[in-house]
Amino acid sequence: MKYGLTRQAPPETLTLPQTTIRPARSDEYDQVARVWMDSWVSTGLEDASDSLLAKLRARVPMEIEKGWSLYVADDNGALAAMLAMRVPECYLDQLFVAPKYQGNSLGRQLLAFTRQHLPDEIWLRCVRENEKAWRWYEREGFAFEKEQVDSVSGRVMKYYRWRKSA
Repeated sequence: MKYGLTRQAPPETLTLPQTTIRPARSDEYDQVARVWMDSWVSTGLEDASDSLLAKLRARVPMEIEKGWSLYVADDNGALAAMLAMRVPECYLDQLFVAPKYQGNSLGRQLLAFTRQHLPDEIWLRCVRENEKAWRWYEREGFAFEKEQVDSVSGRVMKYYRWRKSA
């Protein structure tokens, strides 16, 4: 499937009765990469492309090897979101909700799930231009720590930390 330079109109939003958050299976890595790309593209910061999808498909198993704990939100067999964390580092690495599932508190469910695994402290970073994401993290109790240019992407990243209240 080829992707042009124009963005598609966002699909309808779904009402979720309840999705299941569970570990991703290796046979789902391509679907995980698709959710990741579609959600990233929905930010307007990059267009969908075969090369982006290929990059994310290659990255998923590589990150698993480097220590990702990878989870998916399963909506009766359809992947609604992906969540990747590095538990030893208290680091939430990726949280992406497929566009048609956005706006239904699925992100909050995934964040609550993350807090079960990282109950005392969570670190994360997001692209400075992704204002919707960092404002959401701030509303969810994350405190801004610093900005730093990512050496790989060249993008300015905002770093956040959440700590459990005493």
